[in-house]
Amino acid sequence: MKKKPIERHQTLREKILETIRDAILRGVLKPGEKVAEPELAERFGISRTPIREAFRQLESEGYLTVIPRKGAVVTALSERDVKEFYAIKAILEGYAARIAAKNLSDKEIERLEAINQRLQQLADEGDVKAFYRTHNEFHELFIRAAGNQKLAELINQLVIKFNRPRMASLSLPGRMQISVNEHSRLLEAFKNRNGEQADNLVRKTASLGGQLLIQSMAQEEGRAVDAAQLDQVVDV
Repeated sequence: MKKKPIERHQTLREKILETIRDAILRGVLKPGEKVAEPELAERFGISRTPIREAFRQLESEGYLTVIPRKGAVVTALSERDVKEFYAIKAILEGYAARIAAKNLSDKEIERLEAINQRLQQLADEGDVKAFYRTHNEFHELFIRAAGNQKLAELINQLVIKFNRPRMASLSLPGRMQISVNEHSRLLEAFKNRNGEQADNLVRKTASLGGQLLIQSMAQEEGRAVDAAQLDQVVDV
């Protein structure tokens, strides 16, 4: 009997999280815009406590910034934020890929191939949300294979704050297909047990990801996006 209120509370919290995430990703809520607690409380018929809990979660994911006496506003990221994020991500994930190339079992490599085949299907369908979740599975698998728990924790803490802009960048024309192609090259490096190549590839693709993300931000702000950037080939 005691579990029911907890389960209901968690379900409502997830609904609130999904509602706000979707509104931000679709541009209904824009950077700097306030997210009103009273409107959400009325919409879901609940108190403000679970809403504030959801706000804290969304703040940890980089969607919102909670400002004292003002409330929650949609987080605005600068190009500097993006450049610094991808510089660190490139080093950490590149190192993980280098170690994983030696540690991955044949079964794990087969699993990575299956995930990338699924990504190709999702790219063809244009399903950005499912693609993003599956894309994360691919990276999480080889990062775990590196066998360094602290490294995995650092990467997770880093990327979770960039969920919103990373997902938004995938909506750019051709971006999902580029990701599938990048993974195919990385898989070849893993099959050849070439840690240096895997490291270099992850670093270079992270650099490209940062450039595309900056373009995505420009698109959200109504500035011109250089579509030619999407035609770049990562040469390892």
